[in-house]
Amino acid sequence: MGLPHEEYLQMSVRDVYRSRFSDYARYIILSRAIPDVRDGLKPVQRRVLYSMYKEKNTPDRTYRKSAKTVGDVMGNYHPHGDSSIYETMVNLVQRHKMREPLIDGHGHWGTVDGDSAAAMRYTEARLMPIALEMVRDIEKDTVEFIPNYDNTTKEPVVLPARFPNLLVNGVTGISIGFATEIPTHNLREVIDGTIALLNNPDMTLDDLMAYIPGPDLPGGGIIQGRDEIRKAYETGSGRIIIRSKTHVEAGKQGRQLLVVDEIPYTVKKKALVTQIEEEILEKNVDGLLEVRDETDREGMRIVLEVRKDAPLDGILNYLFKKTDLQIAYSFNMLVIADERPQQLGLREILGAYITHQKDVITRRTTYDLERAEKRLHIVDGIIRAISILRQVIDTIMEAEGREDARNRLMESFDFTYEQAEAILDIRLHQLTRLDIVKYEKEKAELEKNITVYRGILDSPKKLNSVLEKELTTIRNQYGSDRRTQLEDEITNIEVDISIMVPSEDVIVTITEDAYIKRSSLRSFNSSGASLETTGMKEGDTVRYAFRTNTIHQLVLFTSDGNFYSLPVHEVPDGRWKDVGTSLVNVFAFGKEQKIVSAFAVESLESIKEDTFAFVMESGMVKRTKIEEYNTNQKRRGLVAVKVKEDDRVQAVHVCQEDRELLLISSDGMAIRFPAADVPVTGRNTAGVRGMKGEDGEMVIASFVVQPDDDRVLQIVTKEGIVKRTVVAGFSVQGRGGKGLLIIRRRKVQPHEITEALLESSHVSGLLAYTSAGRTVVMDWEEYAHQLSVNDQGSIGRGLVPLEDGEEIVHIRSLARLSETDKENLQT
Repeated sequence: MGLPHEEYLQMSVRDVYRSRFSDYARYIILSRAIPDVRDGLKPVQRRVLYSMYKEKNTPDRTYRKSAKTVGDVMGNYHPHGDSSIYETMVNLVQRHKMREPLIDGHGHWGTVDGDSAAAMRYTEARLMPIALEMVRDIEKDTVEFIPNYDNTTKEPVVLPARFPNLLVNGVTGISIGFATEIPTHNLREVIDGTIALLNNPDMTLDDLMAYIPGPDLPGGGIIQGRDEIRKAYETGSGRIIIRSKTHVEAGKQGRQLLVVDEIPYTVKKKALVTQIEEEILEKNVDGLLEVRDETDREGMRIVLEVRKDAPLDGILNYLFKKTDLQIAYSFNMLVIADERPQQLGLREILGAYITHQKDVITRRTTYDLERAEKRLHIVDGIIRAISILRQVIDTIMEAEGREDARNRLMESFDFTYEQAEAILDIRLHQLTRLDIVKYEKEKAELEKNITVYRGILDSPKKLNSVLEKELTTIRNQYGSDRRTQLEDEITNIEVDISIMVPSEDVIVTITEDAYIKRSSLRSFNSSGASLETTGMKEGDTVRYAFRTNTIHQLVLFTSDGNFYSLPVHEVPDGRWKDVGTSLVNVFAFGKEQKIVSAFAVESLESIKEDTFAFVMESGMVKRTKIEEYNTNQKRRGLVAVKVKEDDRVQAVHVCQEDRELLLISSDGMAIRFPAADVPVTGRNTAGVRGMKGEDGEMVIASFVVQPDDDRVLQIVTKEGIVKRTVVAGFSVQGRGGKGLLIIRRRKVQPHEITEALLESSHVSGLLAYTSAGRTVVMDWEEYAHQLSVNDQGSIGRGLVPLEDGEEIVHIRSLARLSETDKENLQT
């Protein structure tokens, strides 16, 4: 039977969820995941420590089963799962997580490898001596207590925490909408900084960091980035680099041993070794042969066996970048302060701790003062009673009972209730003259202590002195040397590609139909050492061929103005007789795109001071710093130059400032001008006018030449006429002109230039493609002596045999592949 309608609470689901979830989130944040700034503990940690202390599970007692401790904590203070309580105990035991462990574990409590602790029924534990400093004087009303979850006992809101545990042992926690990450610090340094701030509350952060320079991690290692540490200490947030500490030893057979002694905070050793093993198995590091975990009771030792001639620094840099030998650690110093989550800096955290300690000492001193004054009152009564002992005894003997005796003492001798009770509790044999002396001494001691207590309560200076003395005692008793090395700067890791890839000379070919491959010299030589023997599809020809190295960089430019690049070792490998791989499967490359320039360089970084010189078919030219192309988008393509809709890129060259540009137009004109006349502009720009051509004419070739260039320029017309001219014969002009004639013009049927080439010792001949589909091979030795080098503007000579109506549509040079030239294979 349902309830009457008027007994229902009318609320929207949204309001119900908002209200309930807000309550839940507040509970999780304040009561589960975020530590209190005063003692640096989460509630479950505080409950574990207090329960162990209350149950006398202390360092002077034997170990006790962890399951019993977990049961006590869960039954009395923490009504949640036993696994979370035991996990808390495990974390408080583990020395690779805690700078100063608070629980002394016996049995298997997990390892730095990431192995789990044994079940709670097997392990045993007790408090560490330093943990007693967390609860010291708690019985003296030093902190507030609240009822536990079922109101059967009480638990502390916060522990006295006689040392700054929050900074010393750090904390990690994730809550709803919040996370905290505070690294561990050195106890000595933190206490010294606390004392310094206590004595000088106005000290600057930089002054404070003279005492606390940075975190001190349980596993040691190296921390880089002092500026980031300062930022974290100032704002509560920062990012540092933690790297492993290593040294080098000599191995067997001349091999080198790279030994890892300390690994970064939070890194699991077993997972790190697995990462390095994977790098070795995948052959990502040339020269890294083996990794062994030789860790034992003496300490951590991960041994990396390295080939004797391998560069240790390069291998180590690679592993720093690719494995957890180096990690980034982010500070997020979020704590509960004033009953709400706050991100605090170092001064604020220590300031809150000092305030807490002053409160603890004040409450303890007040407690001691009250007890001393009560005891002094009783001792005064006992001493007076002894002075009139016969009368007191007679009065007690005349009484009819204890209550009557107490009342008679109060009425006859003006004793207070407390004094009368104390007198009645004394046995007769204690009222000797010797005991009178003892009480008089006790009275003097009590009066002295009361004076001290009142002095502390009345004088902030004395209170500070007490705090400083107690902190100094803890520092001297528990302090240890710093384990973590601090470095000012974060090292920028540059991985030498030669570390990842074995250096090997190879030949890269790109065909007209956009097929690419990388072949070893062994495959090239075993196949006849000739371009004619390379594998291609029918009708395809080699457009680019060059000898390079696997550690070099391949650079491509397309007619629509895009830039592509990738390491040579990533070019698909193939035998010399294989067809290769389509470029569309290597780059984000459209089938309609055409390559206009391809070459290999040692690296873009090595030529970053040079420029890429762009030449457009329209005669526009542009130069841009190569460093602008050194990005991570090289495979996907990058806009290299702004190309107008009716224009295309003719070629792209690597160009130094002292070079000159030589442009050849289809109507037989050439212009030569200094590269410096072309301003250097950004990537996505169009450039300036380099050559002014007639309508319908375009630039068909371009070259970068030297001021004293003595090479021979060779041009070929559609009719098969070849003309040879020395580059030096073209005088330098201003940029933007029409240029000079290369070949004498004809009034009828003007020459149309098909191709222009710079002769080279690496060219064995020409390959002419005709409109009839024929391929004509012109051997250099056969025709070179027939055609002398003429001045600019003279006539050429018909050397390509053509049929009537047949024209040359394309010319390619043939690479000379003699034994000498094989070492410098060029197009």
